[in-house]
Amino acid sequence: MRASKRNHQPANRSGAVVVETSVVLPVFFMFLFAIVEFGHCFMVIHAMNSAASQAARAGIGDSATTAQVISRAKQILGSAINANHENVVVSVKDASAFDDPSFNPSTINYSSLPDVEVADLPSRSLFIVRVQVPYSEMGILGPVWITTGNLYGQSVMRKE
Repeated sequence: MRASKRNHQPANRSGAVVVETSVVLPVFFMFLFAIVEFGHCFMVIHAMNSAASQAARAGIGDSATTAQVISRAKQILGSAINANHENVVVSVKDASAFDDPSFNPSTINYSSLPDVEVADLPSRSLFIVRVQVPYSEMGILGPVWITTGNLYGQSVMRKE
């Protein structure tokens, strides 16, 4: 019986492997870091939505104040980001415009809504708690992917 020949790569192939690896690895790591960064971004958005929702729920009672609502939102945000940072904005706005059936919510400018004191709102009034943080303040890799822009979380509740 004859021994079969083994398949050997030619010796000059090893340089091609190094070149192919040097081309593929940076692209692979870029995708890997992008997945991690955007996953973190969505985690922060979820934390901001949760903070806004829980803060709004705290604001529906009779004795709640806007300061308590903002404090509650920042307390919850502290688990995901530096909530005491000066660029984190928690606002409590009048959302009575949402009660109008002809209102188109896609055209709203949230910064133009009037600020409200939750304790002074009459029963059944809508208010919105909106949390805003610049992307550059919460990114793991810093402003590598997006240099400008804000992340938002919000919740609309009706005063009891």
